[in-house]
Amino acid sequence: MVTARIAGIGAALPPAYGQDQLWEDVFRWQFSRSRVAQRIFTASAVRSRHSATDPAEFKAVADWTTAERMVRYGEVAPPLGLEAVRNALAAAETDTEEIGLLAVATCTGYRTPGLDVELARALPLPADARRLLIGHTGCHAALPALATAADYVAAHDRPAVLLCLELTSLHLQPASIDPEQMVSHALFADAAAALVLRPGTAPGLRVIDVDSRTDTARRHQMTWDITDLGFRMGLSPEVPDALAEQVGPLVKELLGRHGHDVRDVAAWAVHPGGPRILDAIDEGLELEPEALATSRKVLAEHGNCSSPTVLLVLQELLAAGLPEGPVVALAFGPGLTLYAALLEPDR
Repeated sequence: MVTARIAGIGAALPPAYGQDQLWEDVFRWQFSRSRVAQRIFTASAVRSRHSATDPAEFKAVADWTTAERMVRYGEVAPPLGLEAVRNALAAAETDTEEIGLLAVATCTGYRTPGLDVELARALPLPADARRLLIGHTGCHAALPALATAADYVAAHDRPAVLLCLELTSLHLQPASIDPEQMVSHALFADAAAALVLRPGTAPGLRVIDVDSRTDTARRHQMTWDITDLGFRMGLSPEVPDALAEQVGPLVKELLGRHGHDVRDVAAWAVHPGGPRILDAIDEGLELEPEALATSRKVLAEHGNCSSPTVLLVLQELLAAGLPEGPVVALAFGPGLTLYAALLEPDR
């Protein structure tokens, strides 16, 4: 049976800005009526993050219409995505003419013809290459996209590319005293990350299985609403407790189907939605103290970049070499949805 393996990962990151400087130069004015905003920014565990929008523009962008934000997305996203895909192809030693599927996940900008078409032209991809756009899914989009791309590779014995790209800085909101807005503005960042899936056996991580759980009773706890002034994040403080409750059964069932338990996992690639999210996963899975060190490092250095972030964690893990055993990737998003992927090293 043909299986898909992650043969290479590449990223493209806009300029980085220090969290303290962003607070002093930008966000202090936005949350000037709040007594808790600075504490929220300090507690975010983010030291720096990337922004395709110059911080000098933040105040103006907060008042842009959604149409104006989409124009900027159309200008910035294609070159950033192209850089990430080319880096992934180089890491995987794969030529563009081999690619049979390009899957693009994004929830921060739209137009048609879209980012997938722009990349197909710029790379260029073969005329018969399939394109799949996974839109407005949220922070967990990388893993359902990975599952779909892996299924394509297994069925067609042909490589696929997955790109996750988000420009959250285009959705800065007007001045507010809403704590949920303070949290989201303290965490989110911009990034593009891509991976190449190839059939066959060679060094890399094989995609063994992907599973998910959605608790629709909690659908109100995480939202991403389109407004006249960009997209607005809703993030309930109840989310970490919900994830702590649900992550254990999901991961244990996934591992159990393949003869593993939590103790067998050599590395964890967990979407760093925020420090409380990572603490909740630690608690729900009863992990060793350093199990999520890579996820915490990515959060500190890059912020929460939405869908690309779990791929940045995987890239960081693989930079140290292939793990000695199974890898579990986890991501979370609106629904309330949890996704888990089981990956095994091929040497």
